[in-house]
Amino acid sequence: MKIIKFNTINSTNSFLKELASNTPVDNFTVVITKEQTSGRGQMNTTWQSETGKNLITSVLIKHPNLLITNQKYLNYAISVAVYEAIKNYNLPKLKVKWPNDILSESDKIGGILIENSLQRNKIQSSIIGIGLNINQERYPDELPNASSIKIKTNKNLKIDDVLNIVLRKIKLNIKLLENNAFKTLETKYLSVLYKKNIPSMFKTPQNDFFMGKIIGVSTTGKLQIELENETIQEFDLKEVSFE
Repeated sequence: MKIIKFNTINSTNSFLKELASNTPVDNFTVVITKEQTSGRGQMNTTWQSETGKNLITSVLIKHPNLLITNQKYLNYAISVAVYEAIKNYNLPKLKVKWPNDILSESDKIGGILIENSLQRNKIQSSIIGIGLNINQERYPDELPNASSIKIKTNKNLKIDDVLNIVLRKIKLNIKLLENNAFKTLETKYLSVLYKKNIPSMFKTPQNDFFMGKIIGVSTTGKLQIELENETIQEFDLKEVSFE
């Protein structure tokens, strides 16, 4: 495993993507930095982090035979790996919020960005971007639900130690993915899914509110919510949020 370290970089995902497009890159090549100047999250959002306080990393994973139709299991594998890597730090009410935010109680302590390279009907490789809030203790007012392992547990952790555990768990779950252990990955993911089977208030981008409960994830990776009239609706990323 090759690990490339930076003090400052625009984006670990962007660097690894450009590197892979220009030169041969080994499977499980890792890029880690103390600071990102243009960190990216889901749907063109930004990822903010205090220099040297958090885990900011990207991993290149090559897939020998992963169909695009099985993309959601890749998300399961990575989300559960990050969850499993930090669960022994005794974070309160640790969960995965669909599709792949890491929460302690209702506060976000981590995010995942998966960018895939496709060839015909298969995912050829993936760049897995992971941001985990480790030792940061203050966040800007516009991020009221941001938190960290330090805030939640009062523990100061070595970032390299967390990285090593995360990488080990990713390798184990990617092996499950390669062995087509889809049911195992799904069971793991749904067992830690935030608010699953709990009646909750949801909001659409049009500010429509409705009650429902999360019951699972569809074959195409959409969130399945059972409404009060017992019908099931499916929602894509940013089509629904908790109120």
